[in-house]
Amino acid sequence: MKPSLQLKLSQQLALTPQLQQAIKLLQLSTLDMNQEIERYLLENPLLEREDETAFGRANGNVDGLNGSGNVTGEREQGHDEQEARGEQDGRERGEGDESMNAERGELSATDIEEDRWFQDSGSYSGTGSGRDRDDDDDVEAHDLQAAAISLRDHLKWQLGLSQFSDRDKALIRFLGEALDDDGYLSASLQELLDTIPPEYEVEADDLEIALKQLQSLDPTGIGARSPQECLALQLKALPATPPRDLALIIVEQCLDLLATRDFNKIIKQLECDDEALKAAHALIVSLNPRPAARFAALDARYVIPDTIVKKVRGRWVSQINPDAFPKLRVNRLYAEILSRQKRGSESGLSTQLQEARWLIKNVQQRFDTIARVSQAIVDRQRQFFEHGEVAMRPLVLREIADVVGLHESTVSRVTSQKYMATPRGIFELKYFFGSHVSTDSGGACSATAIRALIKQLIGGEDGKKPLSDSQISEILGQQGIVVARRTVAKYREALNIPPVNLRKTL
Repeated sequence: MKPSLQLKLSQQLALTPQLQQAIKLLQLSTLDMNQEIERYLLENPLLEREDETAFGRANGNVDGLNGSGNVTGEREQGHDEQEARGEQDGRERGEGDESMNAERGELSATDIEEDRWFQDSGSYSGTGSGRDRDDDDDVEAHDLQAAAISLRDHLKWQLGLSQFSDRDKALIRFLGEALDDDGYLSASLQELLDTIPPEYEVEADDLEIALKQLQSLDPTGIGARSPQECLALQLKALPATPPRDLALIIVEQCLDLLATRDFNKIIKQLECDDEALKAAHALIVSLNPRPAARFAALDARYVIPDTIVKKVRGRWVSQINPDAFPKLRVNRLYAEILSRQKRGSESGLSTQLQEARWLIKNVQQRFDTIARVSQAIVDRQRQFFEHGEVAMRPLVLREIADVVGLHESTVSRVTSQKYMATPRGIFELKYFFGSHVSTDSGGACSATAIRALIKQLIGGEDGKKPLSDSQISEILGQQGIVVARRTVAKYREALNIPPVNLRKTL
C-alpha cells in the first residue's frame, strides 16, 4: 500500500494551566487553600494580600506615587505641616519646664519622642497599650500550652521527691519508658528483663519490686498490666467501705459478667442485693481505665467554616465566611512599572502578573461556586434548620448539580472538606446528602432522619428493659418508615450505640 499524507480534524478537551489551578483550588479545604496561597505569595512578588499594608505605611499609599516613584508633593507638604505643628506645640508646652527637667534629670522632649517611637514599633513597654497586653497574654497561653508535662516527666518529678534508692529509681524509670499512652505495661517483666544487659545484675524480683513502687506513684493505676489490675489498684487506694469491698470483688472475679451486664448472675454468684450491686457498679464506673490519658498530647483540629447560615426575614440564607475568604490583589506599584516599560523586556514579570490575575480570579470563582452550592443545599434542607435532624430530607449530588448547572463531579469537589456554620452546629456539606428509605405513603425518608429517630427512641427507653433492634424496627414501621432489623443495627452501630444487652441497667 502506497504511503500518503492525510489531514484529519478532531476536537478534544484540554486542561489549560488556569483550569487545572481552578480545579485544584476547588477541591482543597480552606486550610490547604491558605497554605497554597501562601506558597504563591512567596513565589510571586506581584501578588499580595489586601491587609498587608506594611509597604504602604513605609512609603505612603501606592496610589499616591508619581511617575518617578516618589511620594507626591501634597502628601509631603501635609506631613511637614503636621510635624511643624507638633514641634511648635511641644516648644510651647516645654519652655517653662525645660530647666526644671534638666535639674531633676527627667527625660527631655527628644527622649520622650524616641520612647514613643519604640512603643509604636512594637517594642516592650512597661505601660503598653491594650494591644501589647493582648500579645503578652497570647505568649503566656502559648507557653502554658507548650509546657504541658508528659507522663514520663511527671514520674521523674515524683522520683526526685521520693526516698527510693538510686538503683530502684533507675529501674522505675526503665519501666516508665515501657508504658504505653494509656499507662499500661504492655510488655511482660520477663521480656523487659531480657533487654537488660547481664552486667547490671538485675533479677526478676528486682523488677517486681520496681513495678510495685511504680504502681504506688500518681496517677493511681499506672503500671497496670491489664484493665482488671488497673481498676483494682484504684479501688485499693480508696478507704475501705462496703461498696468498695464489693466493687473490688467484682473487678477481681466478675469483671467479664459486669462487661456483659449480666447482673442477675453476679447477684447469684456473690449473694448480694440489688442496692449493694448498684452502689458498687456506680463506684466502678467512676474509675478511670486509662490513667495516663490526661498526659497524652492532644491533636487539636480546627475547622474554619466556609459559609455561615442565618435566618434573614424568615428565609434561611447562606453567606461566605469573610474570615475564610483570602483578600488578594495585584501589587499596583509593580503593575504600573510594567505598564511603563517597553513590551518584550519584562517577559518574566508579565508572566507572573498574568499568574497573579489567574489566581485571584480562580479564588473568587471557587467561593462563588461554594456559595451557589451552599444556598442550593440550604433551600432544600429548610426543615432541617427549623426542626433538626428528624426533618432531614433525602438529597443526592445530581439534584444539586441540576439546580446550579454544574457537573456532578464538580459538586462532589465542592462539598468535600467544606464546612457550613449553622445555628445547630458546624457541618460538612456532605452531611446534608444521604440515601433514602421508602415509606408506606410512597414518599422517602432520609437516612439521617432515621438515625435521629433511632437515637431518640434509645434515649427515651427504659434502662431495665431496653429496646432491641427488632422492636425499634417495629416502632418505625408503625410510623410509616419501613426499615429492616439489620438496617437498624447498622444505623445504631454508626451512632456508636451499644447493643441491647450492653444498655441494660439495674
